[in-house]
Order: sequence, then structure tokens, then C-alpha cells
Amino acid sequence: MSLVMPSELVVDRFLPTVRAMLARRLAERGLTQEEVAAHLGVTQAAVSNYVGGDTTTVARIRDDPRTGATVDRIADGLADGTMDGYAALAELLSLVREFEDRGPICELHEEEMPALRGVGCDLCVRGADAELRAERRALERVRRAARVLSTTPGMARFVPNVGSNVGEALPDATAVADVAAVPGRVYAVGERVEVPANPEFGASKHVATAVLAAGDVDPAVRGAVNVATDDALLSAARDAGVDPLEFDADYEDRRERLRERFRERGEVPAVAFHRGAFGVEPVSYVFGEMAVDAAERAAALVEAADG
Repeated sequence: MSLVMPSELVVDRFLPTVRAMLARRLAERGLTQEEVAAHLGVTQAAVSNYVGGDTTTVARIRDDPRTGATVDRIADGLADGTMDGYAALAELLSLVREFEDRGPICELHEEEMPALRGVGCDLCVRGADAELRAERRALERVRRAARVLSTTPGMARFVPNVGSNVGEALPDATAVADVAAVPGRVYAVGERVEVPANPEFGASKHVATAVLAAGDVDPAVRGAVNVATDDALLSAARDAGVDPLEFDADYEDRRERLRERFRERGEVPAVAFHRGAFGVEPVSYVFGEMAVDAAERAAALVEAADG
């Protein structure tokens, strides 16, 4: 049988289709062909062909709702400046992985190599170690969570002077090195929230400690965001049916102290806070199942408090 690599289908079928769709979406959002070409890394002539419909696209990929949703998300982000090239690439790579897992790319592969049909082929998804896949997914979710923080109106007012962060623990995490977060923390510049770097494991001790304490009590809770303790935010939490849990600001044995308070409550609260101490700024932690869940919960509370 002929040997066709899945990566060939990504290059020959997936990329031309997605580039054509993305070029049209960006043009619809008012970008010039020169700007579109710069974003896509192609010539203006290629963009003209994409926008003019002179490029052949693959219906199976083009018509999949996941493609449309991803292309729209990237187009919106590139057009309004909330997404950079790295984040856009991460979105596309995530879509490729989905399509290689019994999706359109897998279907195209079986058409090119009929011998693969009916044998439960999982070469693409089996190739990566399961632990590495879990790490990549955690990093992707922390990137998305950081974007939520950076694009939420009013968030800058709730960033502590020491900075905020967002973290997600791996399944069965035991140490700070098992928690992905943003190196250097997320900080406010005027009314903007800046994310200085892409997430890494072991990048935040304080958020990681809170996430690990939560996981000790409820393994389903793996994400957290820290924001400034603010009465308006705590009031918004109560209005949303959340009972914030207060804890001691002392940093000694923080994981054990939080774990004890969570066990006393009988659950990991959606919001836990302290009022600060000498040399310790008041901070609140917003928890969620994953980093994105925690960030979206924090964003909703900020919008309610800032309203």
C-alpha cells in the first residue's frame, strides 16, 4: 500500500482550507490584504486568491463546525489585537489534534490508505505520551485563561500590586512543579492587564500552593486565579450564591492551612480570601475545575463588582 503521512494531509488539505477561510474572515473584519498577508505569512497575491475564492478548499474540513468556530475565534483575536501569532498557532494545533483523532484528517487518511479502514487506527493520538498530552493541554488552558483575564473590562482594578496569576494542576499533582502558571505573574499597566510570557510549569508558588491544597480536598478542582481582596468582589460573589471562605494571611504552611479550612467547610469554596497582614497584601483565590473555569468565574465576578 502507498505510504501517506497524516502530516501531508495537514499541509496539502487542512492548511489551504483554513488559510482561505481565515483570509476571508479577516478581510470581512476590515483588515487590508497586506495586513492579512502579514498575519498568515503568505504573499498578497495568495491573499487575493483566498479572498476571491480562487483556492480549492476541502469540504469535509471547511464545513466542520469546529473549523468555523476556530477560524472565527482566531479572526476575532487577530483583528482586535487580543490574540498573537503564538496563541493563533496553538488554536490551530489544537484543531489539528482533534481532527487527527477519528476526525476529518483521520477520514482523509483512510481514503488515501484504504488498508487503514476498520482497524481502529490511532497512530496520530497514540504517538504522544499520555503525560505529555496532559501537560500540553494544561498549558493551552492556562494560555486561554490568561487571555480571559487580559480581555476582561475592569480586571486591572482587581490585580494586586504583587500581580495576579492563573494556574492549573496536572492530574495527581503533588508539587509546585506540577502546576502550570504564567512566569512573572500577570500585572496591570494603567487600565490594561499584561501577560508577560507563555505559561510554564513551576512558575508560581503562591497560586500553585492554593491549587494543590484544593486538589488535596477535591481532585476535581485543578484551577485557580488570585486577585485583590475587594469588598465589591466579595459582595458580587455572595450575590451569585457563593459563600467566600476567609483564611489566615500567614504564609507559613499555607497549603496545610488552606487544606484544613477547606476540610472544615466540607468542600473547596469557589472563592477564598484573606485580609492581609503586616507586609502581606490582601488576596483572594477564585477556584474552578480547570484554569479557564477559574478565570471565567473571576471575570464574571469582576464585571459584576465593577458594574
